[in-house]
Amino acid sequence: MNVAVTSRSASPVVALPRNCTYDADDWRILARHWYAVALVRDVEETGLVGATLLDEKLVVYKVGSEIVVANDICTHRGVPLTMGSNADCKGVRCPYHGLQFGAGGKCIKVPAHPDNAIPAKLHLNSYPVMLRYGLIWTCLRPEEGENAPKVPVMPHWDDEGFQQINCPAFDIAGFAGRQVEGFLDVAHFAFIHTQTFADPNNPLVPPYEIKPTDVGFEAEYYSTVGNYPHSKQAETPKDFMWLRHFRAHLPFTAHLTVHFPEGRRLSILNAASPVSARKTRLFVPIARNFDTDRPVQEVYDFNRKVFQEDAEMVEQQRPENLPLDPRMEAHIPADRSSINYRRGLRDMGLSHFFIA
Repeated sequence: MNVAVTSRSASPVVALPRNCTYDADDWRILARHWYAVALVRDVEETGLVGATLLDEKLVVYKVGSEIVVANDICTHRGVPLTMGSNADCKGVRCPYHGLQFGAGGKCIKVPAHPDNAIPAKLHLNSYPVMLRYGLIWTCLRPEEGENAPKVPVMPHWDDEGFQQINCPAFDIAGFAGRQVEGFLDVAHFAFIHTQTFADPNNPLVPPYEIKPTDVGFEAEYYSTVGNYPHSKQAETPKDFMWLRHFRAHLPFTAHLTVHFPEGRRLSILNAASPVSARKTRLFVPIARNFDTDRPVQEVYDFNRKVFQEDAEMVEQQRPENLPLDPRMEAHIPADRSSINYRRGLRDMGLSHFFIA
């Protein structure tokens, strides 16, 4: 179910976060877009989780059926609300003086003065929320209008016959742009993913084309590199051509549909949430129309291995951030997606090199 929560107590703060790791102009551009910050199930289970987006510390809590995303700071004396509690999902309570905050981030209780009117200045600065693909999405500088940035689209999530899976969030000590570029890359399979699905003897990258879209680009890539785990490779018919359909949604989300034999489909959303310019929290909803009777833990375990294989490279790349000036690194024909991804970020107005 896609749920929009539009109520909020105040307009989002435009000032840069404390200890911001981004160039100011880059931060303001990136803050216009929507990012996943938490799994719905985590908030449903605990009532309260913390998150950081673009260096802005957030508290994510539940009040009744509503989920609120707000700055993680009590308006009274500046204590992080994530140190508090949310008993029975009736609103987050500050641990210092017991102020309680409910729907829309509004202060609903001041224990020291229970009979006094509550001034608006005590309300939290909260942000819009969208619930999609089992994730909680928010935007620090939301815009109105037809051309305003939107939550990325995930094909097959709501299609009949598809199982919905949400892998646990995965933290990467690297820049979100590097991670997304790696997800779009097709030349590293035979060198990085040999312990999970790829063939070290099949490094060839056949030619592929890029098609621009309103939110980035897409590419259909055919090859003989399989996508089954090694334990199931025997299920692939001989000479089967695998189709991987990539869709990039700038700045930091990408989607992949893998076409398996016999009409089987695997839909993967790579939602790289930029915690800071040096840290990424990866959310990966998955939908598939096969093996739906298998334990979901198998999916968690397999994908964690794949994420870890990629993270080992992303965390070692230098420069740490993504060079948008094409002269700063060398390129090969297999880099079509990477080149288009960097060009797209540059066209958004982001600096030629992310400064941290």
